[in-house]
Amino acid sequence: MRYLMSIMSSPESEAADYEVGPEVYEAMAKYNEDLVKAGVLLTGEGLAPTAEGAEVVFRDGEVTVTDGPFTEAKEFIAGYWVIQVSSREEALEWAKRVPHPPAGTGGEMKLQLRRIGELEDMDEMPEDLKERERELRAKGH
Repeated sequence: MRYLMSIMSSPESEAADYEVGPEVYEAMAKYNEDLVKAGVLLTGEGLAPTAEGAEVVFRDGEVTVTDGPFTEAKEFIAGYWVIQVSSREEALEWAKRVPHPPAGTGGEMKLQLRRIGELEDMDEMPEDLKERERELRAKGH
């Protein structure tokens, strides 16, 4: 099973003017090393601020592009990992180990954990389209 672990952010936390100390980077590097050593990390990255992004909305056959920052959003993804594990419980164990603000600092971090849907989950998708999708994915790697 593949899971997406997303670090969530908000316009307020993205705009906060605070320094990230070297200990934060060290903790994250150690966590990533642990994921690699366990053989579960498929990929993971931090994302650039929403000021560098764009939102694309499709409505009634029209396409609208709005440049960031996404100040109306309640929250958005700031970084992510894709892990491959044997169960939801194992994914939760890894999620609970993500470096986070220590107790007593008032800091908060939210992480979302979601299983990545597999082709086998799509009961209504015709088998020939599933096969085409498998071939495309194989070429993309």
